[in-house]
Amino acid sequence: MKKISIVVPCYNEEKALPLFYEELLKHMNNFDNIDFEIIFVDDGSKDNTINVINDLHSKDDRVKYVSFSRNFGKESAIYAGFEHASGDYIVLMDSDLQDPPALLLDMYKSVTEEGYDAVGTRRVNRKGEPVIRSLFARLFYKLINKLSPIQMVDGARDFIFIKKEVKDAILSLKEYNRYSKGLFSFVGFKVKWLEYENIQRVAGETKWSFWKLTKYAMEGITAFSTTPLIISSIIGLVFCIASFLLILLIIFKTIILGDPTSGWPSLVCIIFMVSGIQLFSLGIIGQYLSKTYLEVKNRPIYIVKETNIDK
Repeated sequence: MKKISIVVPCYNEEKALPLFYEELLKHMNNFDNIDFEIIFVDDGSKDNTINVINDLHSKDDRVKYVSFSRNFGKESAIYAGFEHASGDYIVLMDSDLQDPPALLLDMYKSVTEEGYDAVGTRRVNRKGEPVIRSLFARLFYKLINKLSPIQMVDGARDFIFIKKEVKDAILSLKEYNRYSKGLFSFVGFKVKWLEYENIQRVAGETKWSFWKLTKYAMEGITAFSTTPLIISSIIGLVFCIASFLLILLIIFKTIILGDPTSGWPSLVCIIFMVSGIQLFSLGIIGQYLSKTYLEVKNRPIYIVKETNIDK
C-alpha cells in the first residue's frame, strides 16, 4: 500500500488546527488503498499548539509531530518535516486552510496517472491582501526572475505534492540559508501547476509582516542570484569613468577657458551621492558575506525538543 506523508508547519495555530484536521479528514477519505501520516511541525509555538496536536494524536495515531526547542522559522520546519516523512509521496501545506485540501486528490492523480513528479499550486489573484503587499509581491517575482537563472512562478504557494525522489533531492541541499520556492525550482523534475483563487485563513492571524516578507525576499535574491554583486561593480565602474571625464572637463575649463573652479555645494552633493552608492554596494556585499558566515558555522537547521516519530 502506498503512503502519503502530509507535512504541516505550525506556529501559534491552536485555533486553526482542529478546523484544518477535520477538513483534511474529509478529503483523505476520498483516497482508496492509501495509507496516510500527518506530520505537524511545531515551530516553537508560544500558544497551545503542541497540546492541540497531542489531543489529535490521542484520537488518531496517524497524527505525528516534531516540536522545536524554539522558533527556527518556516524553512526549518519544512526541512524537518521532509526529514521525518516516510511516505512514497509527500504533501506540504499550511494549517490555516489557505491551501485547500480539496485539491489533494487531483494532485495525487496528476502524479500517479499523468506522469508528473510534482504538483505545485499558485494563486491566480490576491483577494483580501493589502494592495501594497500584493504590489510588492508581484514586483519581487518580476525582479528575481530577471536576476536569477532559476525561474519562480508568481503566486506560487508552499502547497505541493511531490514524489519521494523529489523530497530526497531537496533534502540533499544542506544549505543553512533556505528559500524553499527557489529550492523546488532548482531541483527541477516534471512539475504541473494547479491554479486557484486566493482563500482567507480560517482562524488566527498571519505571521508574515511586511518586514518579514521583505527579509524573506532578500533571502531569495541572495540565495539564487549573484547579479546584485555584478550591478554594484558596474555602478562603481560607471562612476569611476564619470569622475575621470569630469576631471578632464575641469582641467579644460580652468586651463584653456580660464574658468576658475567653484561650487562647493555641488561638490558636497556629489560626495554624498558617491558615498551613498559606496555604502549601498558594501551593503550588498555584506549580505552575501553574512550568508557565507552563517553557512561556515555549520549550525543545525533545527533542534528537536520532542517528537513521537521513531527514526
